Amino acid sequence: MAFASFGKATSSDTNSSSKPEPGFSFGPIRSVTNSSSQPEPGFLFGPVCSVTNSSSKPETDLLPAATSSDTKSAHKPQKVTKKINFSPLDFSLLLPNQWRNMDWSEEVKETLLESVRSFKPASESVTEARILLIGPVGAGKSSFISSVQSVFSGRVINRAMVGSSSSTSFTKKLRSFNIRGAGEKADEPTALVLCDVMGVGEGESTGLTLHDALSVIKGHAPEGHQFSPEQPIGADTVGYMRKPSTKDKVHCVAFVVDGSKVGSYAKSFGTTFQQLREHISNLGVHQVALLTHVDQVCKATGSDITQVYKSQTIQQAMVKAGALLGMATSYIVPVKNYCSELDLDENTDILLLKAVDHILQYVNLYFQDNSD
Repeated sequence: MAFASFGKATSSDTNSSSKPEPGFSFGPIRSVTNSSSQPEPGFLFGPVCSVTNSSSKPETDLLPAATSSDTKSAHKPQKVTKKINFSPLDFSLLLPNQWRNMDWSEEVKETLLESVRSFKPASESVTEARILLIGPVGAGKSSFISSVQSVFSGRVINRAMVGSSSSTSFTKKLRSFNIRGAGEKADEPTALVLCDVMGVGEGESTGLTLHDALSVIKGHAPEGHQFSPEQPIGADTVGYMRKPSTKDKVHCVAFVVDGSKVGSYAKSFGTTFQQLREHISNLGVHQVALLTHVDQVCKATGSDITQVYKSQTIQQAMVKAGALLGMATSYIVPVKNYCSELDLDENTDILLLKAVDHILQYVNLYFQDNSD
């Protein structure tokens, strides 16, 4: 096994039988120059010198580099290799190939934009697809809505107001956002409506309750309803819809989970999510999930979002999200929201649009299952 030498090899030895013993050297080491000797495994971090005593073992003292004329006849100087340190979160956990196929190009972005713009629900009585975002406080629900609107507007905007606290929900009301274009197409809304609600807390007294979440999905909750754990949605709620039609109901639920916190959520979240999923499934509504803040999960992905599907760290975070939600990872997609940026990024747009396209596939399944 060859040494990884970072110095110059110097003069020859006078003994034909001695071998250097393995060890770690942090200074110049005098090497055996006998043509019959073989170096044993070790790590060299300094210039290699020669052992002149046939019976001595390699010394571990810090010795000055050899400068004798013997070096000219022994070995040619070896090239010094510069050692570069990479953080484990940078590149060591990146795979050579993507674990999900993903194309990154302007053509792909335009295709996805047109696909969403041209989407029409497969129902004669429904003109808009209503998607409800559910997740813990601070997971990125409102940020996702604003980010998607930013993509279609051609500039970063904050249409859905976003809070700065991760402990209390900034969103208190049911708000529906129709995604619109920009410029000449501003008056041409898409058929995509993203619904924002209060964040799920660690207990029903601190966030959206199971009862209220199901009331929204069933279409009973009026637009602008103020959520309060002490006042659940019921027949006496102002604007309560007693007999909601298909267009008033939610057609797909997207759970939103913070990828940077997915391993530290309280166990109560897992119980709440899985109870929600069971009840939502009984209503015939399909569910997907968004893994947000992937730029904070993996440093390499934070520097280059196109590395997202090469990152083992993000892949592992998705597995944890699946366990938390009781959901197969094939339903989960990673996204990066626009938070501090002032300008759009093409690859970030592609990842956001791919998430919307993923959601709309399950919206279509809902209408196929509930065709008029």
